[in-house]
Order: sequence, then structure tokens, then C-alpha cells
Amino acid sequence: MPLVAAAVLSACSSTSVNRAPVEDRGMAAGTTAGLGDRPAIDPATLPGAENAGKPGYYTVRQGDTIMRIATEVNQPWREIVRWNSLENPNAIEVGQVLRVVPPAGGTAAPAELPRTAGTPAPVPPRAAASAPVPVATQTTPGVVAAAPAPAPAPAPSPAPPSAGADDVEFIWPASGAVVARFDEAKNKGLSIAGKAGDPVVAAADGRVVYAGAGLRGYGNLIILKHNNTFLTAYAHNQTLLVKEDQTVKKGQKIAEMGSTDADRVKLHFEIRRSGKPVDPSRYLPSR
Repeated sequence: MPLVAAAVLSACSSTSVNRAPVEDRGMAAGTTAGLGDRPAIDPATLPGAENAGKPGYYTVRQGDTIMRIATEVNQPWREIVRWNSLENPNAIEVGQVLRVVPPAGGTAAPAELPRTAGTPAPVPPRAAASAPVPVATQTTPGVVAAAPAPAPAPAPSPAPPSAGADDVEFIWPASGAVVARFDEAKNKGLSIAGKAGDPVVAAADGRVVYAGAGLRGYGNLIILKHNNTFLTAYAHNQTLLVKEDQTVKKGQKIAEMGSTDADRVKLHFEIRRSGKPVDPSRYLPSR
């Protein structure tokens, strides 16, 4: 099950993205970009075509929605709408090029550039007391990271990821049993069983960047942004108790468990690191 929604808020167009996925221009509401029987459109004539392939820009693919794009690039969807002056965020076209980082001089937090599936996020080098002076190495376009001079290093451990400046201490969002575990191909998170109305709590301090039912397959969904690295998603809720832009605390009740867009009552919980789904069990405490 793919995540939206993300990812990853300020003034934007008054058009809501909660009612339906983003649609291709000139198509019926509820359809997604790139579907339909219209003649092919020359990508060179679409908005932003001159920026195709440049760092900080994203070319819309078939099936994309604003929420899916926002989650992939780890940016708030409202910011993407604002940066591109989109009058209707439910009308984008395959081949259209969108800005997904703040314009020069913008006030938004630094953004993660889009990465293709399977490309790991840059990892800060570990500091060593006796290490030589670092040498700047180019990692991602527009991002320069410090790296120590070549030296023998131990093999990486398969244990949970090493601590970093943006790491978060998560708690379990619900108390039920895990009925479906993470599978990168089939299940992007954990499914936690429960009864209708059971509390769903924030896994860590954060800010609500999405609260609604606009993502097919997720029902009533909440997405929290914890920092520039981590997002969490809480799907299939019966009732949402928070709103977009609201700040929440770890353990705060944010929803009631339900079965919207699901075959049973359950919470589908995802953790996204730099936009990429990761196994939540590697970040949650044992129980």
C-alpha cells in the first residue's frame, strides 16, 4: 500500500485536496494524472517544462497526486501549491514540472530533493576524535556533505539505524496486536488490530500536515511531520481529532480507530524517513 501521503504549511489556494486525488486537466473529477483517452500532449508545452530535470523540480508522472508528490519529496502539499501558484491542485498533467523546494529567499524549511525509488538518503558521516580534516564531497545535487579521508571502517550493523540529529524516539500509536508486518512490496507499514473507537495516539511530537480522506486506500488519514527527516501516517480511522497545522505531543490522542477504506477495524501505521517507507518495528520500542 503506497503512502501519500506525506512529504511534508502556510497560505495557499482555497481549493481543497481532500475531496479527490489530483486529476488530469480536462478530465472528470476523481481521475488521476495521465489517465483518459485524450491525445498525447507535448511535454514541452506544459507549465515549467524549461525546468525539467533540474534539482529542486519534479516532473509529474502517471497516477501522481499533489499528496503523493508531497510525500515523496518530504514537503507540505500546501507549500508545493503555493510555490507553483496552482489555482487548482486537483488539476495537474503528466509531464508538468513542479517546483518542490522553496524559491530563493523563501521562508520555508530546507526541503529534501526528490529521489528515485531505492536510492538511500544521504547519511551524515560519523565524527571521530582522531579523524583527519574532512574533505567536502558532493552527494546530492546542491548538497555538500563532509566526509573523512579514506580509512578502513567496520562493516555496518543490521541493527536499528544509528543516532542522528533528526532521529526521533517513537512510541506505539495503538495498543493492539500487530496483524500485518512491514513488506516493502506489499505493506508499507504495520497493521495494528483493535476495536472501533480505540484510541490512536501520536507516536512522537509533531505537526499535522494532513488530516482528511483524500487518499484512496487509506480512509480517514492523519500525517504528522516530526522534523525534516521523519513523517508518520495513521490510516483507516473512524474519527479524526486533530486538524492541519495543529501541533501535537507524543502520546496525545489524535484519532479513534476504525475501518474506513479497510476490510476490518485496524490502524495502518507508517514511518517515512526522508520520504522513503521504513519498517516501523525498527524504530518502535519492544513490547
